[in-house]
Amino acid sequence: MTIQRISVLGGGAWGTALAQTCARAGRSVTLWEHEAGNAEQLESKRESRFLPGVKLDDAIKVTRDLTEAAKNDAILLVVPAQAMRSVVKSLAQSMTNGTPLIACAKGIEHGTHKFMTEIIAECAPTATPAILSGPSFAADVARGLPTAVTLAAADAKIAEALAQAMASASFRPYHSTDVRGVEIGGAAKNVLAIASGIVTGRGLGASASAALTTRGFAELTRFGKAYGAKPETMTGLSGLGDLILTCSSPQSRNFSFGVALGKGEKLDGAAHGKLAEGAFTAPVLLEMAREKKVDMPICAAVAALLAEKLSVDEAIGSLLTRPIKSEQ
Repeated sequence: MTIQRISVLGGGAWGTALAQTCARAGRSVTLWEHEAGNAEQLESKRESRFLPGVKLDDAIKVTRDLTEAAKNDAILLVVPAQAMRSVVKSLAQSMTNGTPLIACAKGIEHGTHKFMTEIIAECAPTATPAILSGPSFAADVARGLPTAVTLAAADAKIAEALAQAMASASFRPYHSTDVRGVEIGGAAKNVLAIASGIVTGRGLGASASAALTTRGFAELTRFGKAYGAKPETMTGLSGLGDLILTCSSPQSRNFSFGVALGKGEKLDGAAHGKLAEGAFTAPVLLEMAREKKVDMPICAAVAALLAEKLSVDEAIGSLLTRPIKSEQ
């Protein structure tokens, strides 16, 4: 498979960063943006309003025409998880059979409990679904700082071809066939990052943060096992790697959202124009955990807090008063 022309759907911070990455890899890049104001800024100032100070590579073409973006060799879907279905449905009308569609959103669809590649398979049955995830901040990637991620597709050769097409001196995608495992890591870690942010915002200390991240990883691993993820994926870049990054830095929208909650601020998942996917994933993740009888107390506490069923202190107390048991 030859991949020379790549489209990136979504001109936000992460979409802009990935467009830059593909251009550095020597690909011909089309960047599609739905929102008129940001599209105009991308075109005229060569800069996304969500990633100020980063100038678009001259090789990147900006468009608002989805039909034009659909014609390339591979397409990165850098749209919010809850918007994935509508975008893929629109895209499917114009794309070529077999085109790889790489989901770059970390979430699970409300109502259906479907992962992003499942939505792609349902809405664009002639496409080849794939997933990109791992420890990566848009600002770092856009600036060309060293980053490693995981790119998974069911077909090993396609996964490798996509990884090779995006690889550069500063961006290293490892390829995998464990699509579900990569998706689970990306979705679950956002919820756990909110919990980690709450611990920081409440001033509970570094020891509590370390304990939260470790026990959160145990929850992620249990959930992954129940839904068919490979153990090595859970301990890899898209699992443990992404969890460590997202639970430890204010650059993480989910962590920062949690910090604000820990300080007693009233926010929603899209506060200040920055989407915290974990706020939308938490209730869905908990529903799916209950379906498989997976114990996820940290995620349950976050979901209860977001639903205003518990206060911050009550949520913390619910974890600290759990029965003493063996570590597993």
